[in-house]
Amino acid sequence: MIQVRQLTKHYGSHKALDELSFSVNRGEVVGFLGPNGAGKSTLMRILSGFSAASSGSVHLAGFDVVTHTREIWKRIGYMPENNPLPADMRVEDYLSFRGKLKGLSSKKLKHRKEVVIQQCGLSDVKQRFIDHLSRGYKQRVGLADALIHEPDLLILDEPTVGLDPEQIRSVRRLIRELGGKHTLMISSHLLSEIEVTCNRILILHQGRILASDHPDNLGRQIQGSSKFIAEISATAEELNASLSQWEEVKEMELENADGPFTRCLLTVDSEADIRERIYQTAVANSWALRELRRVSFSLEDIFIHLTNKDSFRNGKEPKEQ
Repeated sequence: MIQVRQLTKHYGSHKALDELSFSVNRGEVVGFLGPNGAGKSTLMRILSGFSAASSGSVHLAGFDVVTHTREIWKRIGYMPENNPLPADMRVEDYLSFRGKLKGLSSKKLKHRKEVVIQQCGLSDVKQRFIDHLSRGYKQRVGLADALIHEPDLLILDEPTVGLDPEQIRSVRRLIRELGGKHTLMISSHLLSEIEVTCNRILILHQGRILASDHPDNLGRQIQGSSKFIAEISATAEELNASLSQWEEVKEMELENADGPFTRCLLTVDSEADIRERIYQTAVANSWALRELRRVSFSLEDIFIHLTNKDSFRNGKEPKEQ
Protein backbone atom coordinates (compact mmCIF):
# COMPACT_ATOMS: atom_id res chain seq x y z
CA MET A 1 0.00 0.00 0.00
CA ILE A 2 2.82 2.42 0.89
CA GLN A 3 6.42 2.55 -0.28
CA VAL A 4 8.68 5.26 1.17
CA ARG A 5 12.27 5.56 0.03
CA GLN A 6 14.98 7.91 1.38
CA LEU A 7 12.41 10.53 2.39
CA THR A 8 13.94 13.78 3.66
CA LYS A 9 12.32 17.08 4.66
CA HIS A 10 14.14 20.31 5.53
CA TYR A 11 12.70 23.40 7.20
CA GLY A 12 15.56 25.81 6.63
CA SER A 13 18.57 24.32 8.40
CA HIS A 14 16.38 21.93 10.45
CA LYS A 15 16.04 18.38 9.11
CA ALA A 16 12.56 17.20 10.16
CA LEU A 17 12.85 13.86 8.31
CA ASP A 18 16.15 12.14 7.68
CA GLU A 19 16.17 9.61 4.80
CA LEU A 20 13.20 7.51 5.98
CA SER A 21 12.51 4.21 4.21
CA PHE A 22 9.66 1.83 5.05
CA SER A 23 6.67 0.03 3.56
CA VAL A 24 3.13 -0.75 4.73
CA ASN A 25 1.03 -3.67 3.48
CA ARG A 26 -2.68 -3.50 2.72
CA GLY A 27 -4.87 -4.01 5.78
CA GLU A 28 -2.14 -3.21 8.31
CA VAL A 29 -2.72 -0.89 11.27
CA VAL A 30 0.61 0.88 11.72
CA GLY A 31 1.40 3.33 14.48
CA PHE A 32 4.04 6.06 14.35
CA LEU A 33 5.31 6.66 17.86
CA GLY A 34 7.55 9.47 18.94
CA PRO A 35 7.82 12.58 21.10
CA ASN A 36 6.71 16.00 19.93
CA GLY A 37 9.09 17.15 17.21
CA ALA A 38 10.00 13.63 16.07
CA GLY A 39 8.62 14.27 12.56
CA LYS A 40 5.30 12.42 12.78
CA SER A 41 2.99 15.19 11.56
CA THR A 42 5.44 16.18 8.83
CA LEU A 43 5.45 12.59 7.59
CA MET A 44 1.62 12.44 7.67
CA ARG A 45 1.33 15.62 5.58
CA ILE A 46 3.78 14.33 2.98
CA LEU A 47 2.05 10.95 2.73
CA SER A 48 -1.30 12.64 2.16
CA GLY A 49 0.03 14.98 -0.51
CA PHE A 50 -0.41 18.20 1.49
CA SER A 51 3.29 18.91 1.83
CA ALA A 52 6.27 18.32 -0.47
CA ALA A 53 9.39 16.42 0.55
CA SER A 54 12.84 17.89 0.06
CA SER A 55 14.04 14.60 -1.46
CA GLY A 56 13.11 10.94 -1.69
CA SER A 57 9.96 9.25 -2.98
CA VAL A 58 6.55 8.17 -1.71
CA HIS A 59 4.19 5.81 -3.55
CA LEU A 60 0.67 4.99 -2.38
CA ALA A 61 -1.17 2.13 -4.11
CA GLY A 62 1.44 2.39 -6.85
CA PHE A 63 0.97 6.13 -7.46
CA ASP A 64 3.65 8.77 -6.86
CA VAL A 65 2.32 11.39 -4.43
CA VAL A 66 4.02 14.19 -6.38
CA THR A 67 2.96 13.37 -9.94
CA HIS A 68 -0.43 11.73 -9.19
CA THR A 69 -1.69 13.76 -6.23
CA ARG A 70 -5.34 13.67 -7.33
CA GLU A 71 -5.25 9.89 -7.65
CA ILE A 72 -3.74 9.72 -4.17
CA TRP A 73 -6.50 11.90 -2.69
CA LYS A 74 -9.12 9.52 -4.06
CA ARG A 75 -7.55 6.67 -2.12
CA ILE A 76 -6.80 8.25 1.25
CA GLY A 77 -8.83 9.61 4.13
CA TYR A 78 -6.90 12.08 6.26
CA MET A 79 -7.83 13.37 9.71
CA PRO A 80 -5.36 16.03 10.88
CA GLU A 81 -4.58 16.64 14.53
CA ASN A 82 -6.57 19.88 14.67
CA ASN A 83 -9.46 19.12 12.33
CA PRO A 84 -10.89 22.39 10.91
CA LEU A 85 -14.60 21.54 11.17
CA PRO A 86 -17.11 24.33 10.36
CA ALA A 87 -18.98 25.30 13.52
CA ASP A 88 -22.12 26.55 11.73
CA MET A 89 -22.95 23.39 9.75
CA ARG A 90 -25.06 20.45 10.84
CA VAL A 91 -23.29 17.09 10.90
CA GLU A 92 -25.31 15.55 8.06
CA ASP A 93 -24.98 18.67 5.88
CA TYR A 94 -21.24 18.75 6.45
CA LEU A 95 -20.84 15.12 5.40
CA SER A 96 -22.93 15.80 2.27
CA PHE A 97 -20.69 18.77 1.48
CA ARG A 98 -17.51 16.76 1.97
CA GLY A 99 -18.81 13.82 -0.05
CA LYS A 100 -19.57 16.11 -3.00
CA LEU A 101 -16.09 17.64 -2.78
CA LYS A 102 -14.68 14.11 -2.97
CA GLY A 103 -16.62 13.38 -6.17
CA LEU A 104 -19.34 11.03 -4.93
CA SER A 105 -22.48 10.76 -7.03
CA SER A 106 -25.81 11.63 -5.39
CA LYS A 107 -26.77 7.95 -5.11
CA LYS A 108 -23.37 6.92 -3.76
CA LEU A 109 -23.27 9.85 -1.36
CA LYS A 110 -26.66 9.01 0.14
CA HIS A 111 -25.54 5.43 0.81
CA ARG A 112 -22.10 6.29 2.17
CA LYS A 113 -23.46 9.01 4.42
CA GLU A 114 -25.84 6.53 6.05
CA VAL A 115 -23.02 4.03 6.46
CA VAL A 116 -20.50 6.38 8.10
CA ILE A 117 -23.11 7.99 10.35
CA GLN A 118 -23.96 4.55 11.67
CA GLN A 119 -20.33 3.37 11.71
CA CYS A 120 -19.11 6.38 13.66
CA GLY A 121 -22.03 6.50 16.09
CA LEU A 122 -23.43 9.83 14.87
CA SER A 123 -27.10 8.88 14.42
CA ASP A 124 -28.23 10.80 17.52
CA VAL A 125 -26.40 14.00 16.58
CA LYS A 126 -26.62 14.09 12.77
CA GLN A 127 -28.97 17.12 12.83
CA ARG A 128 -26.98 19.04 15.43
CA PHE A 129 -24.63 21.90 14.66
CA ILE A 130 -20.98 20.86 14.87
CA ASP A 131 -20.28 23.73 17.26
CA HIS A 132 -22.69 22.15 19.77
CA LEU A 133 -20.89 18.80 19.81
CA SER A 134 -18.45 17.52 22.43
CA ARG A 135 -14.80 17.04 21.50
CA GLY A 136 -15.39 13.28 21.21
CA TYR A 137 -18.23 13.68 18.76
CA LYS A 138 -16.21 16.16 16.72
CA GLN A 139 -13.49 13.52 16.42
CA ARG A 140 -16.16 11.09 15.20
CA VAL A 141 -17.28 13.62 12.59
CA GLY A 142 -13.66 13.91 11.44
CA LEU A 143 -13.44 10.13 11.12
CA ALA A 144 -16.74 10.01 9.20
CA ASP A 145 -15.39 12.67 6.84
CA ALA A 146 -12.20 10.66 6.30
CA LEU A 147 -14.23 7.49 5.62
CA ILE A 148 -17.07 8.75 3.45
CA HIS A 149 -15.41 8.03 0.08
CA GLU A 150 -14.29 4.51 1.12
CA PRO A 151 -10.54 5.18 1.03
CA ASP A 152 -7.97 2.40 0.85
CA LEU A 153 -5.80 4.22 3.38
CA LEU A 154 -6.76 6.12 6.55
CA ILE A 155 -4.22 8.55 8.01
CA LEU A 156 -5.06 9.67 11.54
CA ASP A 157 -2.88 12.28 13.25
CA GLU A 158 -3.29 12.20 17.05
CA PRO A 159 -6.90 10.89 16.82
CA THR A 160 -7.65 11.01 20.57
CA VAL A 161 -5.82 14.17 21.62
CA GLY A 162 -7.83 16.22 24.10
CA LEU A 163 -10.48 13.56 24.74
CA ASP A 164 -11.68 12.32 28.11
CA PRO A 165 -11.15 8.61 29.04
CA GLU A 166 -14.59 7.47 27.86
CA GLN A 167 -14.23 9.31 24.55
CA ILE A 168 -10.77 7.82 24.07
CA ARG A 169 -12.10 4.28 24.56
CA SER A 170 -14.89 4.96 22.08
CA VAL A 171 -12.56 6.27 19.35
CA ARG A 172 -10.06 3.45 19.92
CA ARG A 173 -12.85 0.88 19.60
CA LEU A 174 -13.87 2.42 16.27
CA ILE A 175 -10.27 2.37 15.02
CA ARG A 176 -9.94 -1.33 15.85
CA GLU A 177 -13.16 -2.06 13.96
CA LEU A 178 -11.77 -0.28 10.90
CA GLY A 179 -8.56 -2.34 10.92
CA GLY A 180 -8.44 -4.97 8.19
CA LYS A 181 -11.13 -3.22 6.14
CA HIS A 182 -8.74 -0.33 5.57
CA THR A 183 -5.02 0.26 5.86
CA LEU A 184 -4.52 2.60 8.82
CA MET A 185 -1.62 4.81 9.78
CA ILE A 186 -1.89 6.42 13.21
CA SER A 187 0.46 9.07 14.52
CA SER A 188 0.67 9.61 18.27
CA HIS A 189 3.02 10.54 21.09
CA LEU A 190 0.90 8.46 23.50
CA LEU A 191 2.40 5.03 24.19
CA SER A 192 -0.93 3.51 25.24
CA GLU A 193 -2.63 4.82 22.10
CA ILE A 194 -0.33 2.91 19.78
CA GLU A 195 -0.14 -0.21 21.93
CA VAL A 196 -3.89 -0.91 21.96
CA THR A 197 -4.76 0.03 18.37
CA CYS A 198 -1.82 -1.03 16.17
CA ASN A 199 -0.33 -4.34 15.08
CA ARG A 200 2.96 -2.77 13.96
CA ILE A 201 4.90 0.13 15.40
CA LEU A 202 7.43 2.47 13.84
CA ILE A 203 9.37 4.45 16.42
CA LEU A 204 10.51 7.88 15.21
CA HIS A 205 13.15 9.98 16.88
CA GLN A 206 14.80 13.12 15.52
CA GLY A 207 13.40 12.48 12.06
CA ARG A 208 14.57 8.88 11.75
CA ILE A 209 12.99 5.46 12.23
CA LEU A 210 14.73 3.61 15.05
CA ALA A 211 12.65 0.43 14.95
CA SER A 212 9.72 -1.20 13.16
CA ASP A 213 8.00 -4.32 14.49
CA HIS A 214 5.33 -5.72 16.81
CA PRO A 215 5.96 -4.49 20.38
CA ASP A 216 6.57 -8.02 21.69
CA ASN A 217 9.26 -8.59 19.06
CA LEU A 218 10.82 -5.20 19.77
CA GLY A 219 11.04 -6.12 23.44
CA ARG A 220 12.83 -9.39 22.72
CA GLN A 221 15.24 -7.70 20.29
CA ILE A 222 16.38 -5.03 22.70
CA GLN A 223 16.49 -7.21 25.75
CA GLY A 224 18.16 -10.28 24.26
CA SER A 225 16.08 -12.46 26.57
CA SER A 226 12.55 -13.36 27.61
CA LYS A 227 11.05 -13.36 31.07
CA PHE A 228 8.40 -15.68 32.50
CA ILE A 229 6.42 -15.54 35.72
CA ALA A 230 5.03 -18.66 37.40
CA GLU A 231 3.33 -19.19 40.75
CA ILE A 232 3.76 -22.79 41.88
CA SER A 233 2.75 -24.58 45.09
CA ALA A 234 6.28 -25.69 45.95
CA THR A 235 9.01 -24.46 48.25
CA ALA A 236 11.82 -22.26 47.00
CA GLU A 237 14.26 -25.08 47.70
CA GLU A 238 12.27 -27.54 45.58
CA LEU A 239 11.95 -25.08 42.69
CA ASN A 240 15.61 -24.09 42.84
CA ALA A 241 16.66 -27.74 42.73
CA SER A 242 14.44 -28.40 39.72
CA LEU A 243 14.51 -25.24 37.56
CA SER A 244 18.10 -24.09 38.08
CA GLN A 245 19.33 -27.15 36.19
CA TRP A 246 17.73 -26.01 32.92
CA GLU A 247 20.32 -24.79 30.41
CA GLU A 248 18.11 -22.07 28.91
CA VAL A 249 17.47 -20.40 32.29
CA LYS A 250 19.92 -17.51 32.68
CA GLU A 251 18.50 -16.02 35.90
CA MET A 252 15.94 -17.09 38.48
CA GLU A 253 14.33 -15.06 41.26
CA LEU A 254 12.13 -16.76 43.86
CA GLU A 255 9.94 -15.15 46.49
CA ASN A 256 7.16 -16.30 48.78
CA ALA A 257 3.61 -15.76 47.60
CA ASP A 258 0.51 -16.24 49.73
CA GLY A 259 -0.18 -19.72 51.09
CA PRO A 260 2.02 -22.55 49.81
CA PHE A 261 2.87 -20.77 46.55
CA THR A 262 6.26 -19.48 45.44
CA ARG A 263 6.53 -16.81 42.76
CA CYS A 264 9.23 -17.47 40.15
CA LEU A 265 10.68 -14.91 37.75
CA LEU A 266 12.73 -16.74 35.13
CA THR A 267 14.96 -15.06 32.55
CA VAL A 268 15.81 -17.23 29.55
CA ASP A 269 17.45 -16.96 26.16
CA SER A 270 15.38 -14.86 23.75
CA GLU A 271 14.24 -17.76 21.53
CA ALA A 272 13.27 -20.10 24.36
CA ASP A 273 9.64 -20.55 25.46
CA ILE A 274 9.63 -22.64 28.63
CA ARG A 275 5.95 -22.41 29.55
CA GLU A 276 5.10 -25.94 28.43
CA ARG A 277 8.12 -27.34 30.27
CA ILE A 278 7.13 -25.51 33.47
CA TYR A 279 3.62 -26.93 33.18
CA GLN A 280 4.88 -30.48 32.63
CA THR A 281 7.27 -30.16 35.59
CA ALA A 282 4.44 -28.98 37.84
CA VAL A 283 2.24 -31.91 36.75
CA ALA A 284 5.04 -34.45 37.25
CA ASN A 285 5.63 -33.20 40.80
CA SER A 286 1.92 -32.76 41.65
CA TRP A 287 2.43 -29.03 42.14
CA ALA A 288 -0.49 -26.66 41.62
CA LEU A 289 0.20 -24.02 38.96
CA ARG A 290 -1.71 -20.78 39.63
CA GLU A 291 -0.06 -18.42 37.16
CA LEU A 292 2.12 -18.85 34.09
CA ARG A 293 2.84 -16.11 31.58
CA ARG A 294 5.49 -14.40 29.50
CA VAL A 295 6.32 -10.89 30.69
CA SER A 296 5.79 -8.28 27.98
CA PHE A 297 8.13 -5.32 27.79
CA SER A 298 6.19 -2.06 27.72
CA LEU A 299 6.42 0.38 24.85
CA GLU A 300 7.83 2.86 27.32
CA ASP A 301 10.73 0.49 28.08
CA ILE A 302 11.35 -0.04 24.37
CA PHE A 303 11.10 3.63 23.48
CA ILE A 304 13.43 4.81 26.25
CA HIS A 305 15.97 2.11 25.41
CA LEU A 306 16.02 2.94 21.70
CA THR A 307 16.07 6.72 22.03
CA ASN A 308 18.80 6.61 24.67
CA LYS A 309 20.88 4.34 22.47
CA ASP A 310 20.27 6.66 19.52
CA SER A 311 21.40 9.68 21.54
CA PHE A 312 24.55 7.79 22.54
CA ARG A 313 25.32 7.04 18.87
CA ASN A 314 25.02 10.78 18.15
CA GLY A 315 27.51 11.68 20.85
CA LYS A 316 24.96 12.65 23.51
CA GLU A 317 24.97 11.31 27.02
CA PRO A 318 22.15 8.79 27.52
CA LYS A 319 19.48 9.72 30.02
CA GLU A 320 18.95 7.64 33.13
CA GLN A 321 16.23 5.01 32.69
